[in-house]
Amino acid sequence: MALDATARARTDDDAVREQVAYYRARAPEYDDWFYRRGAYDRGDRHTRRWRAEVEEVRAALVAAGPSGHVLELACGTGLWTQQLVPFAKAVTAVDASPEVIAINRRRVASAAVDYRVADLFSWEPDRRYDFVFFGFWLSHVPASRFIAFWSLVARCLTPGGRVFFADSRYHPESTAADHVSGDPRLTRSRRRLRDGREFEIVKIFYKPDDLAAQLEALGWRATVRGTANFFLYGTASRDRA
Repeated sequence: MALDATARARTDDDAVREQVAYYRARAPEYDDWFYRRGAYDRGDRHTRRWRAEVEEVRAALVAAGPSGHVLELACGTGLWTQQLVPFAKAVTAVDASPEVIAINRRRVASAAVDYRVADLFSWEPDRRYDFVFFGFWLSHVPASRFIAFWSLVARCLTPGGRVFFADSRYHPESTAADHVSGDPRLTRSRRRLRDGREFEIVKIFYKPDDLAAQLEALGWRATVRGTANFFLYGTASRDRA
């Protein structure tokens, strides 16, 4: 039976709360996924492909031209904050987890970064930004909040400002070897920490063309591309050609 709007909203609220708890608890483990360590190590060939595709995303970010006052939403442990700092006049980095922000501070160690601990579903900017970045966050936004999230992004931008985002494509080897990859059509995923605790989080795998069409329908000028296996990335702006 389909959920009515109220029930779906309650379900999404619960999933978002559990998701925040998960990423707070996962903070010391998060980088294992990115660096393909431990349970994420699937061999040298896999790691070489992964790293090559990460470099493709990094090159696309640089080509997008981050500059001026930059906002990073869901900044995490600083893997992408450190990529933004060399190009920015200043970076505002927002995340709901103080634990990942502590790791970010140590990794980036830059006075140019202003950290904010805040729930992105209720946070409002106190200024506008020339460039907005979010990495591996959009897939954790419930579908019921997709429009509201992109409205927030629009409120964060200066006239002519630009957005760059990166996220995961569905691939069975992206997750840990001892995890079940699940059905890419589902919008929830079970995740397990090293200590055995399990959480249910929001996880939506977009296809590049479908996501670009969704953004165009909301008034964004968007380009979304996929790497060969693991990632998608895109740019968006409010100005029309």
